[in-house]
Amino acid sequence: MNDTKNFLGTEPVGKLLWRLALPTVAAQLINMLYNIVDRMYIGHIPNVGAMALTGVGVCMPLIMIVAAFAALVSNGGSPRASIFMGRGDMESAEKTLGNCFSLQILISLALTAILLLWNRDFLLAFGASENTIDYGVSYMNIYAIGTIFVQLTLGMNAFITAQGFAKTGMLSVLIGAVCNIVLDPIFIFGFGLGVQGAALATILSQAVSCIWVMAFLFGKKTILKIKKQYLGLSRKIILPSLALGLATFIMQASESVISVCFNSSLLKYGGDIAVGAMTILTSVMQFAMLPLQGLGQGAQPIISYNYGAGKSDRVKATFHLLLKASLTYSILLWSCVMVFPQMFAAMFTSDAALLSFAKTALRVYMASMFLFGIQMACQMTFTSLGNAKASIAVAVTRKFILLIPLIYVLPQILRSNQTIAVYMAEPIADAIAVTFTAVLFTFQFRKALSALTARSKTEAEECK
Repeated sequence: MNDTKNFLGTEPVGKLLWRLALPTVAAQLINMLYNIVDRMYIGHIPNVGAMALTGVGVCMPLIMIVAAFAALVSNGGSPRASIFMGRGDMESAEKTLGNCFSLQILISLALTAILLLWNRDFLLAFGASENTIDYGVSYMNIYAIGTIFVQLTLGMNAFITAQGFAKTGMLSVLIGAVCNIVLDPIFIFGFGLGVQGAALATILSQAVSCIWVMAFLFGKKTILKIKKQYLGLSRKIILPSLALGLATFIMQASESVISVCFNSSLLKYGGDIAVGAMTILTSVMQFAMLPLQGLGQGAQPIISYNYGAGKSDRVKATFHLLLKASLTYSILLWSCVMVFPQMFAAMFTSDAALLSFAKTALRVYMASMFLFGIQMACQMTFTSLGNAKASIAVAVTRKFILLIPLIYVLPQILRSNQTIAVYMAEPIADAIAVTFTAVLFTFQFRKALSALTARSKTEAEECK
């Protein structure tokens, strides 16, 4: 493999992580605008902003599911493609890309049909009230049509980053985000379309990003190309990719389940204002989650490639650098949220009652966020090493074993303020989950590096 293809295994780790992580973090920050700019505009619609924000907030579980299916395919397929590249097996890497592309299209078609047919039923089950359901349905009816653009943009862009083209991956997101920022106020306020305008701006912007991504992967600059002969689904290719991506899918899809649990409990104990505050809280949480995911995505090609190439020192050095950067960011952001909660809440609403409520809830909900750099660094490294079992164990423990039960148990214990008790489930679950993840990772990472060193010695002896 020539130098243009194996730079992941030769450049200094610090310089390489900076080179790859800066664009991926930027891409996630830009992607965050996709997720929150609609809510910023909607929350400030005159007279109906608070109810419209709550209605669109109830749509988030469905939107999370769409993103989770994109991650199921791409976050399993792209690390495997990087590992194959590290081994010099370009044919298997391109087969992985082609299979994942075909599967993304099939999943997109199925999701579109489901969302168009049953979005009202889902939204009512997810915590919409009579006051907010019409806003949610208006948004989802349009968003569902653009599902294929969302799937292909999120899913296939991961394969661009996995090849080391982090700047191109960032541009994929930037193009759509700029379109969305420009179109949102035009459609929402200029044309008076309200939440429908926000949905229309989103899917048109995703369509533009999708065209950019497809043009690159079918073009001349990419290392791995989408080729006709590799589009047929192969069990040997797609099943291991899905197994590896399952942890990320569980993590993201469980966010949808958890959002439903939160919304239903909050509607019971605190009404529409508590559900509206949850929309703000989850939006602010993305300030933590998405940049940390960006750091992990920047490190992923380096870890996966060098793991495939048998270079354990570079794998270890990359993880340690990723952990330091992730932990530093999570501590800094946690500090800002604790000191200036009203500033973050005010981004999404000008309603005095909602603003006051969200300010208090935000400090409770994000109390353990300073630890989240550890969680994300370890989980992203599990995926980069192809350790599907450990990734799934971490995701399931945090969400299903800890958080969901706590959402229902804590209000029964802290009856003096049951609404705040619901919000407390998040920091308590996070603190326990980070401890479990750190312990599991310590053992699994040492085991993986030992196996890699043994494999390298065996290969070296065979070459003599």
